[in-house]
Amino acid sequence: MRAVKENRRIVVAALALACLGFGKVRAQSPTLHTGAMGSPGSVRSTLGPMPGAGGNPFGLTPGTDPTFLGGRPGPSFPRVPSSVFTPGGGGATTGAGITVPARMAMTNIPLYGTLEIPEIGEVEGPPGALSLDEAIERLLRENLALKALSWQIPTARADVLGASLRTNPIAYADSQLVPYGKPSKAKPGGPVQYDLNINHPVDYSGRRLARTAVAERVASLVEAQYLDAARIQIDNLYTVFVDVLAARETLRFAKASEAGLARQLSYYQTLFDKHDLTRADVFRARKFLEAARLGVIDSEEMAKRTRRSLGLLLNVPPQEAESIEIRGTIADLGPPAPPIEELTRIALETRPDLIARRLGRDRATADVRLALADQFGEAYILYQPYTFQNLSSMGGKNATSWALGLTMPIPIYNRNQGGVLRSRINVEQSKMEILAAERRVVAEVQDADRLYSASKIELKKIQSELLPTARRMREDASRLFIKGNLTALEYDDIQKDYNQVVRKFRDTLVRHRHSMLAINTSVGRRCLP
Repeated sequence: MRAVKENRRIVVAALALACLGFGKVRAQSPTLHTGAMGSPGSVRSTLGPMPGAGGNPFGLTPGTDPTFLGGRPGPSFPRVPSSVFTPGGGGATTGAGITVPARMAMTNIPLYGTLEIPEIGEVEGPPGALSLDEAIERLLRENLALKALSWQIPTARADVLGASLRTNPIAYADSQLVPYGKPSKAKPGGPVQYDLNINHPVDYSGRRLARTAVAERVASLVEAQYLDAARIQIDNLYTVFVDVLAARETLRFAKASEAGLARQLSYYQTLFDKHDLTRADVFRARKFLEAARLGVIDSEEMAKRTRRSLGLLLNVPPQEAESIEIRGTIADLGPPAPPIEELTRIALETRPDLIARRLGRDRATADVRLALADQFGEAYILYQPYTFQNLSSMGGKNATSWALGLTMPIPIYNRNQGGVLRSRINVEQSKMEILAAERRVVAEVQDADRLYSASKIELKKIQSELLPTARRMREDASRLFIKGNLTALEYDDIQKDYNQVVRKFRDTLVRHRHSMLAINTSVGRRCLP
């Protein structure tokens, strides 16, 4: 009967534990993102994907599910989860990558008035003004977006340190064979035993070294990604810098046009006073002049707007950005671009996005070695320096002892076959990504070179043929108009045609200057000024 009651208490206790451990609990769960964004330290990050990270998709070391370690050789021991031995939550290396900044589109400088080529050629700007080289240096030093991304580099280096740490041993004490109540001959128990245990893991498969190798390659990859982000941000600086030059040149053209139309209105007014022109002709000339003045106002505002965009990239305070003076020309005063073969070779060797892809392949190869090392769990050496057995209840003398043991997995089942296979597939996938990236880079270099060559040819044609022809036509029309052989309306139409050629000249100048700097971006190195 007593045995039945004892068994009933055991069953009740087991049911209570089951209810506590597996019952339905109504509580608020942690609000953690588990979707594509992921958490910090995983391969799914808000900073974007990383080349070569597909072999470890969940940010965890494969085959490291929690197991339990025995306290010592014997019939009973504490259950200790193996996760307490693993530094950094399983020794997983981060897969957080750096998102490349968005590239700015080429700005179309609007024009509301008329344009005229000034008699004085383009000037570089005041001495001591900000040059393109100085702007690049300030961008790399002060740009807030690059500053934020640069913190990923020391973070990756910290991950190398974390991955290289050795697993800590664990010490614990326990008490065994403690009887319920007082032991007797009818209900024997004991002897009570007290143990001090130390478990020390042994990394016999080289997991720590493999984990460190992965982390080191990730750190190098992050540095290459940062360089690529800087390349794109410099390209954005190119765009804004040329926009400032274009706005400055447009303002010069617009002011020259305003001065020319003011002289034309004065001449028209003189002819009207002599009754050689109608009032409508004078009103039309005045309309053109007002449009030119509005164009000057709009050009001045566009110049301020482009300077504000430049100040945003260079981290210049808004109140100072509109007064930025730059030094440079919109005209092509540099040497010709290198041959396309040379540009392609430089791009394939120096483009940081290509270097990042190749480092991603190396990281994937290191993942294979880590997956192979993860086929086997760690072994654990148990050292029990002190065991105390209380034999007084049995009329004996108390005893002390020590124990030494080894716990290691038996590699009957390879629990990481999927991880090894996935890592090897990821290596081949990374190779295909490198090939695709190389072809994309070659195409970008070819497109940039063709745009540069085409705009250069078009610019020369405009300067050598279209502009001289349009200028001669306007001069001939002016002489005919003065002699009375051409009406004011016909002369205004020829003036409009000239203005269209000047506008095309300005647009081609801007496009060609953009194409020069686009070659630098496509190659990944400064080839043209």
